[in-house]
Amino acid sequence: MQDRRVQSPTEVNYELLEPVIYRTPRMVWVLMAALGLGLLTGLLTFGLVLIYGWGLGGQNRPIMWGILIANFVFWIGISHAGVMISAILRLTQAEWRRPVTRAAEVLTAFALATAALQPVLHAGRPWRILYWVFPYDFFRGIWPNVRSPLVWDPSAIFTYLTGTILFVYVAMIPDLAIMRDRSTGWQRAFYGAMALGWRGNPRQWRLQGVVGILLSALMLPVFVSVHSIVSWDFAVSLVPIWHATVFAPYFVIGAVHSGVSSVATLMALMRWIFKWENHIRPEHFDALGRLLVAVASAWMFYFLLDVFFAIYSGEPAELAVMERRFFEWPFNVMLAVIFIFGYFVPIPLWLSGRVRRNIPLMFVTSLLVNIAMWMERYWLVIPGLELKERLAYNYVTYTPSVTEIVIVVASFAQVGLLVLLFAKLFPLIPVWEAKEGQVLAAEIQIGKRKVPALIKE
Repeated sequence: MQDRRVQSPTEVNYELLEPVIYRTPRMVWVLMAALGLGLLTGLLTFGLVLIYGWGLGGQNRPIMWGILIANFVFWIGISHAGVMISAILRLTQAEWRRPVTRAAEVLTAFALATAALQPVLHAGRPWRILYWVFPYDFFRGIWPNVRSPLVWDPSAIFTYLTGTILFVYVAMIPDLAIMRDRSTGWQRAFYGAMALGWRGNPRQWRLQGVVGILLSALMLPVFVSVHSIVSWDFAVSLVPIWHATVFAPYFVIGAVHSGVSSVATLMALMRWIFKWENHIRPEHFDALGRLLVAVASAWMFYFLLDVFFAIYSGEPAELAVMERRFFEWPFNVMLAVIFIFGYFVPIPLWLSGRVRRNIPLMFVTSLLVNIAMWMERYWLVIPGLELKERLAYNYVTYTPSVTEIVIVVASFAQVGLLVLLFAKLFPLIPVWEAKEGQVLAAEIQIGKRKVPALIKE
C-alpha cells in the first residue's frame, strides 16, 4: 500500500513546476556549470583528436575497439531502463509508476543519443560517417555489404530513439498545456506551440491514452531488439570469446540491470535536488529494489552461463582469453568488482525492506551496480581483442589513454547536463499523472474503515 501525501492541484502545480516556471534551485545551476565544464573539456580533447588523429588515443592493432566502444555498450544498456519501466508499468497500470516514468524515459533518450555519438567519435574522422549513412559508398563499391552490423546498429538505435522521443512527447502534451496556461512571454508561445492545441476535452484524453498504450506495446520489442543487435556486433565476429549465442539475452538483461539501477540513482538525485519528498517516496524505491533483485539474479545467471560456455567449448583461444580475464591484471580486479558491486553487496541489502526504503542506501547501492556494469563492458570487450591474433607483432596490452578517459568522463557529463536542461524546460515528474493519482487516491467508507478507492497498487 502506498504512503500517499494528500495535496491539492494547486500544491502539485507549484511543487512540480517550480524549477521550470517559478524558481530554479541554486544547486541546479552549480551542477550545470560543473557538468558543462566537463563536457567542454571533452569537446576540446576531441578537437585535438581531429587535428592529430586517434594516435592520441593509443589504439593500435589489434585493439581497434577500445574504451569508447565499451562506453557505447554501457550507454545503450542505460537507455534500456526508461522505456522498459515506463512501457511495462503503463501497460500494467501500476500506480507507483507516476513519478518514475518521465525521468526514466528522458534518461533513455539522452543515454541513447550519447551512445550513438561514441562510434562517431571512435571513427576519428566523423565526416566520413556520411559515406556510410548515405548511399554514396554503395555506388563506389567500397562498402556494399548491407548485412554488416554497421547497418544494423544505426537502424536499431535511431528507431529506438525516434520511438522514445515520441513516447516522451505524447505523455508530456497535457503538462505542456498546463505550462502554457501559467506562463507569459516567450514561454507561453513556446509551450503553446508544443501543446498542439490541447484543451483537455474527453476526446483528447482518450486519444492520448490510446496512443500511450500503443507506443508502450510497440516499444517493448524494439527495446529487446536494440541490445540484441548490439550483442550481435560481437557475436558475428571471429574474435575469441565473442561469438557466443548467449550474448543476446545476456546483453539485454545486463542492460536492464544497469538501466533500472540508474533510474534509482536518478530518482534519489531528483528528490534531493528539487525537494520532491511528497512525490518520490520510499515505496517507489522499495518497488525498484524488488525489481532489481529479480533482474540482478537473472543477470548473474547469464554472466556465469557465458563463462561456462567458453570453458565447455575447450577452444584454446577462448580458454586463453578466459584465463586472462580471471587471473591477469587488471581484469582479475575488475572481475572481483563486478561480482562484489554488481551482485554480492546489493542483493543481500535489497532483500531487506528497510534497506529498500532507505533512500541514501539505495542511491549508494545503485551507483555501485553501475560502476560494476561499466567495468563488465570493459571486461567483455578488451581481453578478446588483446588475444585476437597470437602472432608476436599483433599481441599487445591495451591501456586507455588520458584522451579516451577524458572523452568517456565527458559522456557522463553530457547526459547529466542534458537531464538538468530538460528539467529546466519541462517537469521531470508528470504533473497530470500526479493529479490523477491524487484523484484516484480518494478514500471511501467501507463499514467502519476508510480505505483508498484505488486497488491497483
